[in-house]
Amino acid sequence: MSNPCALPSLSLPPTEADLRELPKLEERLRRKVGVCVSEYGLIEEGDRILVGLSGGKDSWACLDLLLSLQKRAPVRFEIHGATLDPGFPGYNPDRIAEVCEELKVPHTILSAPVDALVRKKPDITPCAICSRLRRGVLYTHAKTHGFTKIALGHHLDDLIETLLINQFYEGRLSTMPLKLISDDGANTVIRPLGTCEEEDLRRFAWLKGYPLVPCGCPLCGASVLESSRAQIKALVAQLQTTIPDLKYCLLRAMKNVKTTHLLDHALLALPEPPQAPKRVRMRLQRENA
Repeated sequence: MSNPCALPSLSLPPTEADLRELPKLEERLRRKVGVCVSEYGLIEEGDRILVGLSGGKDSWACLDLLLSLQKRAPVRFEIHGATLDPGFPGYNPDRIAEVCEELKVPHTILSAPVDALVRKKPDITPCAICSRLRRGVLYTHAKTHGFTKIALGHHLDDLIETLLINQFYEGRLSTMPLKLISDDGANTVIRPLGTCEEEDLRRFAWLKGYPLVPCGCPLCGASVLESSRAQIKALVAQLQTTIPDLKYCLLRAMKNVKTTHLLDHALLALPEPPQAPKRVRMRLQRENA
């Protein structure tokens, strides 16, 4: 699979006709974010929010829409930005810092030496190292500097793809929560774009003129997880041709869970069934492979 972050931007700048669409699109996205924040209690009075800014379309949209919400919300909250520098030779976060300065958003570049660690431990999956390290650096910075929330730019397509990946590949029913409290209770992650479609966010960032900064990772898009996600994304796109409301039906499904109609023993207050002997489990795995 090619590295999408390594490809040059081929899109032309928006025309005047394109820009006339921006107010309507911005209002629709702002409304969705506002409803999501209110419905799930994502932002509270006095919150200090740290927005993870990768330089991609989703993180720019998250920052922009939160800044817009800040001006209109009935509660007061701060917005700061943080960018993780993985140390890849091709990565340059300077443009992100420049835009934050233009927006008057306090911004910090945090070192997350993914490149160096991957070279030291070639036997470990690079994406696993990257994910753990990035999360740890962001959590530590937020905790140390008194941020009450960490805002990430995951959107509706991410939630749907994660829901299906977890079912198809891992045998569990779950997705990315819109509000997640870390295991130690020290950090709260929020996803204000969780009900917004990816295509709307892509167009919004383009119309706004935000610079897209490649992550520089030579393996970007080539991991097993990204391969699975691409497969699920293609499946959803294919189904959507005959089920136009597919994404919103899946969104409603995630909000409308009938726990009594599932098979989870804990949800049904049933004792856990005895586990089959190891030799039987191995035989079943071979038969189902």
